[in-house]
Amino acid sequence: MDIQWYPGHMTKARRLIEENIKLVDVVMELVDARAPYSTKNPDIDKFAKNKKRIILLNKADLADPKVTDMWIKWYTNENVSVVPVTSTSGKGIKEVMNVAEAIMKEKVERDKLRGRIYRPIRAMIVGIPNVGKSTFINSLVGKGVAKTGDKPGVTKGKQWVKIKKGFELLDMPGILWPKFDDQSVARKLAYIGSINDNILDIEDLAINFVKYSRIHAAQNLLNRYNVELDENLTDYELMLEIGKKRALLSSGGTVDQARTAKIIIDELRTGKLGKITLEMP
Repeated sequence: MDIQWYPGHMTKARRLIEENIKLVDVVMELVDARAPYSTKNPDIDKFAKNKKRIILLNKADLADPKVTDMWIKWYTNENVSVVPVTSTSGKGIKEVMNVAEAIMKEKVERDKLRGRIYRPIRAMIVGIPNVGKSTFINSLVGKGVAKTGDKPGVTKGKQWVKIKKGFELLDMPGILWPKFDDQSVARKLAYIGSINDNILDIEDLAINFVKYSRIHAAQNLLNRYNVELDENLTDYELMLEIGKKRALLSSGGTVDQARTAKIIIDELRTGKLGKITLEMP
């Protein structure tokens, strides 16, 4: 399965980011803590090369905390500010503000010396689809100013959000890059829901995830589905075993492959499969 997804509105959103980035001091890029490399848009590095940067490892509650610590150390060694956050609970949100104010402190002080007493810090929030930007903004502000949803592409245009006195945030639509040269990256984005499910073969995706899990998250499969990871079983056959354990049978008594595949992917996305990180630094 070759995965490519770049709907037309993303070209417009890309231009929107390029045009408006000059208005801000800081660029906050939200990535998924389960796949910090694959969910980091390489185009943002080009657009924001002269801006202060903060990487936000969102959905940290769904990721392996030991691997998240490794990613934090990796980014820190690269002189990049990084904060793990869980937007749904608000964990880490206060630290984001502290980091943003700290990296802008010198510039704000310089402006005060020039007579600009009131100069708000302006930040842009960017990220790929369905990484949780709207939920993050609502958690930051404390009210529902941004639309949220469990499908990619909820935010369609830009909007300024006043966080507090002296701090303003520019919310931008989620964008991907035009072509996935690395299909392993595309698969990880599909696993976590950043690509429209309507263009995916969910059964094939689930089989690929079972293959990945046998090597990297075997205990998660055992704990959740109580299946024997028999090396003689193919990945497809192991997916069918999961369907049998869950009694996901069709009227003829055979395993309902579509329902089984959907449950495996849904339970990965919602954390029911346990804390899983899909890549290491």
